Amino acid sequence: MPELPEVEVVRRGLARWVRGRTIRSVEVLDPRSVRRHAPGPEDLRGNLEGALVLDVVRRGKFLWMPLVEEGAPGEPPPFALMAHLGMSGQLLMEDPSLPDEKHLKVRFTLSAASDADGTPMPQELRFVDQRIFGGVFLADLQPTPDGEPGGLSETGLALIPSEAAHIARDPLDPAFSFDSFYSRLRSRRTGIKRALLDQGLVSGVGNIYADEALWSARLHFARPTDTMRRADALRLVESARDVMTRALAAGGTSFDSLYVNVNGASGYFARSLNAYGREGEPCLRCAEAGRSTLIRRDSFMNRSSYSCPVCQPKPRNGRW
Repeated sequence: MPELPEVEVVRRGLARWVRGRTIRSVEVLDPRSVRRHAPGPEDLRGNLEGALVLDVVRRGKFLWMPLVEEGAPGEPPPFALMAHLGMSGQLLMEDPSLPDEKHLKVRFTLSAASDADGTPMPQELRFVDQRIFGGVFLADLQPTPDGEPGGLSETGLALIPSEAAHIARDPLDPAFSFDSFYSRLRSRRTGIKRALLDQGLVSGVGNIYADEALWSARLHFARPTDTMRRADALRLVESARDVMTRALAAGGTSFDSLYVNVNGASGYFARSLNAYGREGEPCLRCAEAGRSTLIRRDSFMNRSSYSCPVCQPKPRNGRW
Protein backbone atom coordinates (compact mmCIF):
# COMPACT_ATOMS: atom_id res chain seq x y z
CA MET A 1 0.00 0.00 0.00
CA PRO A 2 1.33 3.49 -0.79
CA GLU A 3 2.63 5.28 2.31
CA LEU A 4 2.72 9.01 3.10
CA PRO A 5 5.67 9.99 0.86
CA GLU A 6 4.09 8.18 -2.08
CA VAL A 7 0.76 9.94 -1.54
CA GLU A 8 2.51 13.30 -1.14
CA VAL A 9 4.34 12.72 -4.43
CA VAL A 10 0.93 12.17 -6.05
CA ARG A 11 -0.51 15.27 -4.35
CA ARG A 12 2.27 17.52 -5.60
CA GLY A 13 1.96 16.15 -9.11
CA LEU A 14 -1.81 16.55 -9.11
CA ALA A 15 -1.60 20.10 -7.76
CA ARG A 16 0.62 21.05 -10.68
CA TRP A 17 -1.69 19.52 -13.27
CA VAL A 18 -5.24 20.09 -12.00
CA ARG A 19 -5.31 23.20 -9.78
CA GLY A 20 -7.34 25.96 -11.41
CA ARG A 21 -8.84 23.68 -14.07
CA THR A 22 -12.49 22.81 -14.62
CA ILE A 23 -13.83 19.26 -14.78
CA ARG A 24 -15.59 19.12 -18.16
CA SER A 25 -16.81 15.53 -18.10
CA VAL A 26 -16.77 12.41 -15.93
CA GLU A 27 -16.95 8.83 -17.19
CA VAL A 28 -17.41 6.02 -14.67
CA LEU A 29 -16.28 2.78 -16.27
CA ASP A 30 -16.62 0.66 -13.11
CA PRO A 31 -19.26 1.64 -10.49
CA ARG A 32 -17.33 -0.27 -7.81
CA SER A 33 -14.73 2.52 -7.79
CA VAL A 34 -17.37 5.10 -6.81
CA ARG A 35 -19.21 2.88 -4.30
CA ARG A 36 -18.36 5.26 -1.45
CA HIS A 37 -20.50 7.90 -3.18
CA ALA A 38 -23.87 6.65 -1.92
CA PRO A 39 -26.11 8.58 -4.38
CA GLY A 40 -24.46 6.76 -7.27
CA PRO A 41 -22.38 7.43 -10.40
CA GLU A 42 -24.84 9.79 -12.09
CA ASP A 43 -25.02 12.02 -9.02
CA LEU A 44 -21.23 12.08 -8.87
CA ARG A 45 -21.01 13.06 -12.52
CA GLY A 46 -23.71 15.73 -12.18
CA ASN A 47 -21.96 17.38 -9.24
CA LEU A 48 -18.48 17.27 -10.75
CA GLU A 49 -19.06 18.45 -14.30
CA GLY A 50 -18.49 22.20 -14.40
CA ALA A 51 -16.68 22.26 -11.03
CA LEU A 52 -13.40 24.17 -10.63
CA VAL A 53 -10.54 22.48 -8.77
CA LEU A 54 -9.14 24.92 -6.19
CA ASP A 55 -6.31 22.80 -4.81
CA VAL A 56 -5.15 19.31 -3.89
CA VAL A 57 -4.89 18.60 -0.15
CA ARG A 58 -3.41 15.70 1.79
CA ARG A 59 -3.76 14.63 5.40
CA GLY A 60 -2.02 11.36 6.16
CA LYS A 61 -2.82 9.15 3.19
CA PHE A 62 -6.10 10.93 2.38
CA LEU A 63 -6.26 13.13 -0.73
CA TRP A 64 -8.99 15.58 -1.66
CA MET A 65 -9.65 18.36 -4.18
CA PRO A 66 -11.80 21.27 -2.92
CA LEU A 67 -14.29 22.29 -5.60
CA VAL A 68 -16.38 25.37 -6.42
CA GLU A 69 -18.68 26.15 -9.29
CA GLU A 70 -16.92 27.56 -12.34
CA GLY A 71 -17.09 31.34 -12.23
CA ALA A 72 -17.25 31.47 -8.42
CA PRO A 73 -13.61 30.95 -7.31
CA GLY A 74 -13.99 33.45 -4.45
CA GLU A 75 -16.64 31.37 -2.73
CA PRO A 76 -15.63 28.90 0.02
CA PRO A 77 -15.66 25.37 -1.41
CA PRO A 78 -18.72 23.42 -0.15
CA PHE A 79 -17.41 19.98 -1.04
CA ALA A 80 -14.40 18.09 -2.34
CA LEU A 81 -13.57 15.16 -4.57
CA MET A 82 -11.85 12.62 -2.32
CA ALA A 83 -9.54 9.90 -3.58
CA HIS A 84 -8.42 6.89 -1.60
CA LEU A 85 -5.70 4.89 -3.34
CA GLY A 86 -6.20 1.70 -1.33
CA MET A 87 -3.76 -1.05 -2.28
CA SER A 88 -3.34 -0.32 -5.97
CA GLY A 89 -5.08 2.94 -6.89
CA GLN A 90 -3.32 5.33 -9.25
CA LEU A 91 -4.18 8.85 -10.39
CA LEU A 92 -2.58 9.38 -13.78
CA MET A 93 -2.53 12.42 -16.06
CA GLU A 94 -2.78 11.29 -19.67
CA ASP A 95 -3.33 12.71 -23.12
CA PRO A 96 -6.72 11.64 -24.56
CA SER A 97 -4.93 10.15 -27.57
CA LEU A 98 -3.25 7.52 -25.40
CA PRO A 99 -4.99 4.13 -25.02
CA ASP A 100 -6.90 3.36 -21.84
CA GLU A 101 -5.10 1.48 -19.09
CA LYS A 102 -6.28 -2.09 -18.52
CA HIS A 103 -7.75 -1.27 -15.12
CA LEU A 104 -9.09 2.23 -15.84
CA LYS A 105 -12.09 2.87 -13.58
CA VAL A 106 -12.94 6.59 -13.80
CA ARG A 107 -11.98 9.21 -16.39
CA PHE A 108 -12.10 12.96 -15.66
CA THR A 109 -11.68 15.27 -18.67
CA LEU A 110 -10.32 18.68 -17.68
CA SER A 111 -10.38 22.08 -19.33
CA ALA A 112 -7.47 22.91 -21.62
CA ALA A 113 -4.40 24.41 -19.95
CA SER A 114 -0.72 24.99 -20.70
CA ASP A 115 2.54 24.91 -18.75
CA ALA A 116 4.51 28.10 -18.11
CA ASP A 117 6.43 27.50 -21.33
CA GLY A 118 3.22 27.10 -23.33
CA THR A 119 3.30 23.31 -23.55
CA PRO A 120 -0.26 21.91 -23.45
CA MET A 121 -1.05 19.94 -20.31
CA PRO A 122 -2.67 16.48 -20.47
CA GLN A 123 -6.44 16.79 -20.35
CA GLU A 124 -7.42 13.48 -18.75
CA LEU A 125 -7.11 12.54 -15.10
CA ARG A 126 -7.54 8.77 -14.90
CA PHE A 127 -8.24 6.71 -11.80
CA VAL A 128 -6.77 3.25 -12.34
CA ASP A 129 -7.18 0.49 -9.77
CA GLN A 130 -6.40 -3.19 -10.32
CA ARG A 131 -7.53 -4.51 -6.94
CA ILE A 132 -10.47 -2.09 -6.51
CA PHE A 133 -9.82 -1.38 -2.81
CA GLY A 134 -9.57 2.36 -3.52
CA GLY A 135 -12.10 4.76 -4.96
CA VAL A 136 -13.29 8.32 -5.51
CA PHE A 137 -16.30 10.07 -3.96
CA LEU A 138 -17.69 13.47 -2.99
CA ALA A 139 -17.45 14.71 0.60
CA ASP A 140 -18.79 17.79 2.36
CA LEU A 141 -16.18 20.14 3.82
CA GLN A 142 -16.28 21.46 7.38
CA PRO A 143 -14.06 23.88 9.35
CA THR A 144 -11.07 22.31 11.09
CA PRO A 145 -11.45 22.20 14.90
CA ASP A 146 -8.11 23.98 15.48
CA GLY A 147 -8.56 26.61 12.75
CA GLU A 148 -5.40 25.37 11.01
CA PRO A 149 -5.29 24.18 7.37
CA GLY A 150 -7.04 20.87 6.81
CA GLY A 151 -3.85 19.32 5.50
CA LEU A 152 -0.79 19.94 3.38
CA SER A 153 -1.61 22.13 0.36
CA GLU A 154 -0.69 25.33 -1.42
CA THR A 155 -3.76 27.37 -0.42
CA GLY A 156 -3.96 26.32 3.25
CA LEU A 157 -7.76 26.14 3.45
CA ALA A 158 -8.95 25.55 7.04
CA LEU A 159 -11.47 22.99 5.83
CA ILE A 160 -11.55 19.20 6.01
CA PRO A 161 -13.91 16.48 4.78
CA SER A 162 -15.82 14.81 7.60
CA GLU A 163 -14.46 11.46 6.37
CA ALA A 164 -10.91 12.60 7.20
CA ALA A 165 -11.61 14.62 10.36
CA HIS A 166 -10.65 11.70 12.64
CA ILE A 167 -7.19 11.42 11.05
CA ALA A 168 -4.40 12.99 13.09
CA ARG A 169 -1.83 15.29 11.53
CA ASP A 170 1.36 13.74 10.21
CA PRO A 171 4.99 14.71 10.98
CA LEU A 172 5.32 16.63 7.69
CA ASP A 173 2.28 18.81 8.44
CA PRO A 174 3.37 22.32 9.57
CA ALA A 175 0.48 22.28 12.09
CA PHE A 176 1.67 19.02 13.69
CA SER A 177 2.00 19.54 17.47
CA PHE A 178 4.69 17.48 19.18
CA ASP A 179 3.39 18.45 22.64
CA SER A 180 -0.07 17.13 21.83
CA PHE A 181 1.39 13.98 20.28
CA TYR A 182 3.63 13.29 23.30
CA SER A 183 0.86 13.87 25.82
CA ARG A 184 -1.45 11.43 24.04
CA LEU A 185 1.38 8.96 23.48
CA ARG A 186 2.22 8.77 27.21
CA SER A 187 -1.42 8.19 28.11
CA ARG A 188 -1.50 4.93 26.16
CA ARG A 189 -0.41 1.49 27.28
CA THR A 190 0.83 -0.12 24.11
CA GLY A 191 4.02 -0.67 22.13
CA ILE A 192 5.54 2.26 20.30
CA LYS A 193 5.13 0.77 16.82
CA ARG A 194 1.43 0.07 17.41
CA ALA A 195 1.12 3.71 18.44
CA LEU A 196 2.92 4.91 15.32
CA LEU A 197 0.51 2.95 13.14
CA ASP A 198 -2.53 4.44 14.91
CA GLN A 199 -3.84 7.05 12.44
CA GLY A 200 -5.79 8.71 15.25
CA LEU A 201 -2.52 9.53 17.05
CA VAL A 202 -0.21 10.36 14.15
CA SER A 203 -1.09 9.81 10.52
CA GLY A 204 0.80 8.66 7.47
CA VAL A 205 3.34 6.39 9.17
CA GLY A 206 2.97 2.89 7.73
CA ASN A 207 4.88 -0.31 8.34
CA ILE A 208 7.91 0.59 6.21
CA TYR A 209 8.58 4.04 7.62
CA ALA A 210 7.78 2.96 11.18
CA ASP A 211 10.59 0.40 11.00
CA GLU A 212 12.94 2.94 9.42
CA ALA A 213 12.16 5.63 12.01
CA LEU A 214 12.56 3.19 14.92
CA TRP A 215 15.90 2.00 13.54
CA SER A 216 17.09 5.58 13.16
CA ALA A 217 15.91 6.46 16.70
CA ARG A 218 17.44 3.24 18.16
CA LEU A 219 14.12 2.16 19.65
CA HIS A 220 12.61 -1.33 19.68
CA PHE A 221 9.08 -1.57 18.31
CA ALA A 222 7.78 -3.08 21.59
CA ARG A 223 8.99 -0.20 23.79
CA PRO A 224 6.01 0.70 26.05
CA THR A 225 4.61 4.12 25.20
CA ASP A 226 4.04 5.06 28.85
CA THR A 227 7.79 4.73 29.51
CA MET A 228 8.81 6.97 26.61
CA ARG A 229 10.86 9.96 27.74
CA ARG A 230 10.27 13.25 26.00
CA ALA A 231 13.73 13.16 24.40
CA ASP A 232 13.09 9.66 23.02
CA ALA A 233 9.72 10.64 21.58
CA LEU A 234 11.17 13.78 20.02
CA ARG A 235 14.01 11.78 18.47
CA LEU A 236 11.47 9.33 17.05
CA VAL A 237 9.30 12.06 15.50
CA GLU A 238 12.36 13.74 14.02
CA SER A 239 13.53 10.38 12.65
CA ALA A 240 10.13 9.75 11.06
CA ARG A 241 10.14 13.24 9.56
CA ASP A 242 13.68 12.78 8.23
CA VAL A 243 13.09 9.36 6.64
CA MET A 244 9.84 10.48 5.01
CA THR A 245 11.43 13.69 3.74
CA ARG A 246 14.24 11.70 2.14
CA ALA A 247 11.75 9.24 0.67
CA LEU A 248 9.73 12.14 -0.70
CA ALA A 249 12.84 13.57 -2.37
CA ALA A 250 13.47 10.17 -3.95
CA GLY A 251 9.92 9.81 -5.19
CA GLY A 252 8.67 7.35 -2.60
CA THR A 253 9.29 3.69 -1.89
CA SER A 254 8.11 1.27 -4.55
CA PHE A 255 8.05 -2.47 -3.94
CA ASP A 256 5.07 -2.91 -6.25
CA SER A 257 4.86 -2.04 -9.93
CA LEU A 258 1.34 -0.78 -9.22
CA TYR A 259 2.65 2.27 -7.35
CA VAL A 260 3.42 5.10 -9.75
CA ASN A 261 3.09 8.87 -9.54
CA VAL A 262 0.91 10.98 -11.84
CA ASN A 263 3.52 10.75 -14.59
CA GLY A 264 3.79 6.97 -14.34
CA ALA A 265 7.21 6.91 -12.62
CA SER A 266 7.85 4.52 -9.72
CA GLY A 267 9.56 5.61 -6.51
CA TYR A 268 13.04 4.32 -5.71
CA PHE A 269 13.67 5.04 -2.02
CA ALA A 270 13.65 1.26 -1.43
CA ARG A 271 17.33 1.36 -2.35
CA SER A 272 18.04 3.47 0.75
CA LEU A 273 16.24 1.45 3.43
CA ASN A 274 18.23 0.60 6.55
CA ALA A 275 15.95 -1.96 8.23
CA TYR A 276 12.74 -2.82 6.41
CA GLY A 277 13.00 -5.96 4.28
CA ARG A 278 16.68 -6.53 5.18
CA GLU A 279 16.38 -9.69 7.30
CA GLY A 280 19.76 -11.45 7.50
CA GLU A 281 21.65 -8.49 6.05
CA PRO A 282 24.22 -6.50 8.06
CA CYS A 283 23.04 -3.57 10.15
CA LEU A 284 24.76 -0.65 8.44
CA ARG A 285 25.26 1.28 11.67
CA CYS A 286 26.84 -1.73 13.40
CA ALA A 287 29.04 -2.38 10.38
CA GLU A 288 30.41 1.16 10.62
CA ALA A 289 31.27 0.44 14.27
CA GLY A 290 33.04 -2.81 13.34
CA ARG A 291 30.26 -5.14 14.54
CA SER A 292 28.79 -7.99 12.49
CA THR A 293 25.15 -7.72 13.45
CA LEU A 294 22.37 -8.96 11.17
CA ILE A 295 18.94 -7.39 10.85
CA ARG A 296 16.24 -9.58 12.41
CA ARG A 297 12.59 -10.01 11.50
CA ASP A 298 9.80 -10.48 14.05
CA SER A 299 6.13 -11.22 13.42
CA PHE A 300 4.03 -8.19 14.24
CA MET A 301 0.26 -7.67 13.76
CA ASN A 302 0.12 -10.21 10.90
CA ARG A 303 3.04 -8.39 9.30
CA SER A 304 6.76 -8.13 9.98
CA SER A 305 9.01 -5.82 11.92
CA TYR A 306 12.68 -5.42 11.07
CA SER A 307 15.23 -4.23 13.60
CA CYS A 308 18.81 -4.54 14.82
CA PRO A 309 19.26 -6.71 17.95
CA VAL A 310 22.18 -4.55 19.10
CA CYS A 311 21.01 -1.03 18.23
CA GLN A 312 17.39 -1.79 19.19
CA PRO A 313 17.46 -4.26 22.12
CA LYS A 314 14.16 -5.79 23.18
CA PRO A 315 12.74 -4.19 26.34
CA ARG A 316 12.07 -6.58 29.22
CA ASN A 317 8.57 -5.15 29.65
CA GLY A 318 7.85 -4.84 25.94
CA ARG A 319 4.33 -4.62 24.53
CA TRP A 320 3.81 -6.14 21.11
